[in-house]
Amino acid sequence: MLKGEKILLRAVEPEDAEILYKWENDFEMWKVSNTLKPFSLNVIKKYIETEHLDIFEAKQLRLMIQKIDSEIIVGMIDLFDFDPYHRRAGVGIMINKMYRQNGFADEALKIIIKYSFSFLNLHQLYCNIAENNENSLKLFKNNGFEIIGLKKDWNFNGKEFENVFLLQQINPHKKISKTL
Repeated sequence: MLKGEKILLRAVEPEDAEILYKWENDFEMWKVSNTLKPFSLNVIKKYIETEHLDIFEAKQLRLMIQKIDSEIIVGMIDLFDFDPYHRRAGVGIMINKMYRQNGFADEALKIIIKYSFSFLNLHQLYCNIAENNENSLKLFKNNGFEIIGLKKDWNFNGKEFENVFLLQQINPHKKISKTL
């Protein structure tokens, strides 16, 4: 397990199906996850069955964020679009509304950055964050991500198009020689 002071990141378990079903079908979350239709509980359970695949096979890794002193799940964090050749992955995080502003996202992000750069030996992580999502922008910028681009009118929120920032963090400890 990947542990911090207040939380640990652990693999998805079959008993997480109900909470994932609730979160994946939360219409408010669809804006940031680019979800277009509800997920059935059966689909969630089948997804969990594939969680035994490692990140090299599945090209993604979802981890549950659990309070270290209890069984309470406060959120989840994902590595997605994993590309072992170019040594990069996207990162996304979701904290349940009732547990926000407690430092759980900050700690989970620090853990996944360390895991990605030290254990997976990634060269870079990236994320896409809506221009008006001030809390997420602050979280990622405070953890070493830099805004490297603006995708204009990238996401449609049902009423209007929104700009999305592309943020990136290069592994500061693994500079690769550009010559062979």
